[in-house]
This record gives sequence, structure tokens and C-alpha cells, in this order.
Amino acid sequence: MAHAYTPGLKVMPCTVLHKKRLLPIPGKVLAGMGQQVEGLDIVAQTELPGKVFSVNVANRLAVGPDEVKGFMVKHEGDPVKKGEIIAENKPMFKWFKTAIESPVDGTVEAISDITGQVLLREPPKVLPILAYVKGKVVEVTPDFGVTLESEGTFIQGIFGVGGETNGELVIAVGSPDEDLTPEGIKDSYKGKVVIGGKHASLATIKRAIEVGVNAIVVGGIHDRDLRQLLGYDIGVAVTGTEKIGLTLIVTEGFGMIPMAEYTFKLLSSRNGERASVSGATQIRAGVMRPEIIVPGFPKNVSECKRDQGRGWIEPGDPIRIIREPHFGVIGTVKSLPSELTVIGSESHARVLEVQLDGGEVIVIPRANIEVLEK
Repeated sequence: MAHAYTPGLKVMPCTVLHKKRLLPIPGKVLAGMGQQVEGLDIVAQTELPGKVFSVNVANRLAVGPDEVKGFMVKHEGDPVKKGEIIAENKPMFKWFKTAIESPVDGTVEAISDITGQVLLREPPKVLPILAYVKGKVVEVTPDFGVTLESEGTFIQGIFGVGGETNGELVIAVGSPDEDLTPEGIKDSYKGKVVIGGKHASLATIKRAIEVGVNAIVVGGIHDRDLRQLLGYDIGVAVTGTEKIGLTLIVTEGFGMIPMAEYTFKLLSSRNGERASVSGATQIRAGVMRPEIIVPGFPKNVSECKRDQGRGWIEPGDPIRIIREPHFGVIGTVKSLPSELTVIGSESHARVLEVQLDGGEVIVIPRANIEVLEK
């Protein structure tokens, strides 16, 4: 049977997921093998070195670098408080006295008799790694973290901004083609993951930030609204570190595009349950997608299938078109002709026939679709 390789977008009622939760530098692993963890549990943590501040003691006391240690009140390794004296001279007349205060809380890191500089380091910052998803520890990487296994609903979006968050799912619209309006964001949605329909305006997003919503999942947004929200163009980058007050996930694309009915129904079936959400997106290569994970079995499902990662499509597979003029349209692969075909740009490309829900069959380049794994 003919088949073609293509990028995939996963919308799965229940699958088995593995999530690596690793520290960037060695630290302490707090979760053990086989342990059940919740999304907000800390599974590992480390300390990031504090910022270093330099104080030119030799210059300020008008002494030679090799004399600095003789004027120090604090010594290497000593803790200091902001405003505390670290060095001073002891002149015959007190009005000629010069005292040097610490600009920060921290520790005396080093005293140089070559430059006359004293280095102060702020206290280390604790970096915790949360489990992110509810699951079981199936692998421990000593000093770095763990791998978690979780069963549940897994939905990937097209694009997102904002980092990882958790919250209860709440359906804020009646259908996938209904706009999510500012009036639709209720005060009771604070701390929740709000599911919208075809579009969320800038005013809606700002209202959600004001209420304290953790995340919005919606079919589409306008690129100009995203630009105003961030204050810059995304360009070619990895998203997920934006500090905008919430996480935003777009399931279909830019513009006013209704959320796919299958996706909306799947999310609606998990309404009221706690979800893990990440807006991290690798725009250029598409190797990282924003995601919604709802741990546990959905209704009428008794077994989760493992993600096989097939990587290709065959006739009968559901797909989404990702280029105009049919952007966002979902259909089924009817056939995969092997010969090259002249397309609208007058170039030759491999194509496939897509049957739409209404029965219409269109021919489009294979590069213009992605598989929907259900």
C-alpha cells in the first residue's frame, strides 16, 4: 500500500506518555523509582550560583592592591548584609575615615591582591523542577531528574506562547465555532485552563490575564494581537519562556478558525478535570508543539495505546491542511499518486487526494498537510 512521510499532529483520547524532567546542572533528585507524583510536586532541585558584584576597594581607600586585605572587615567566605561594612581605613582623625559598604546580601567570594577588587556573590537561587504531569517515576537519572510515565488525553496545538502550567479545564463556549469574548471570561475562571472556540481577541486575552486565568486554548488568534501582546514579532524562535501572565495555545492557526470539532469534543469530555499545559513551540522545524495533557482515562475508554510514532500517512488517515487556500481544513487521505504533478506555482510536486467532509475531493501538495493522530 502506498504511504508518505509527513509531520504529525496528535489529538489522542488516551495514550501513554513519557516526560523527562531534568535539571540543567547537577542537583538533588527528590522523587524515587516507582513513586506516584502529582503535577505540582517537585521531583528535583538545584541551586543556581548567585550574581557576582565587584567592589574596587583599593581605589576607594586609595591604597595599593597588595594592602587591601589589611583593611578588610570581612574576609573570604564571610556572609554579608546589604549596607554592612566590608572594609574601612583607621585614620588618626575620624573625619578622614572611609568605610565601604556591601551593595548586596551575599558572601565575600574573593579578595584580589593583584587588582584590589573584592568580589561579592549573591545567595544561590533554588531551581525546582516540577513533575508537570501526574504520573509514575519509571526512570531516575542520578543528580539530574526523572522520567515520568503518564496515561491520559494528549492534544497538540499549532502554536503557543507561555510556559508550563496546570489547572482545571473549563469549557467557556457552547461550540467550536463560537468566539471566546471578554464577557465570557468569568471571575471564577481564576487558576483554570479555559477552552474557547474559533478566536480569542487581544481584549479577551487581557481580560483573562486580569482574572488570573492560567491558560487559554482556542482555535485561532490574529497575528497582530499576538504582536501587541508580546511587544515584538516572534520570528524564527522557540517559544515558551514568555512572561505574559498566562499560557496561550492555538489549535488551528492564525485568523478566525473554528477549533476542530473532534478536538473540542475531546476537551469537552474532560471538562472539570485537571490538565497540564505547555505553550512551548519550535517554530522553524516543528519538532516541539504546544500541548494539553489530561491524566487519567476519559469516559468510555478502558485502555490507553502507546504512541507508536508511525511518521507516515496512508489512504484513510485523517489529515489537516496547513496552507492556504484550505488552511485548517480537516479531511481524509483518498489516494497518494506516485507521479509528480504540476501545482499552482507551476512547479512539479508530489500530491495527494483529500476527501473533505462534504464529499468534495481536492488535490494538494503532500508538504501542505499534517497527519491527525487520533
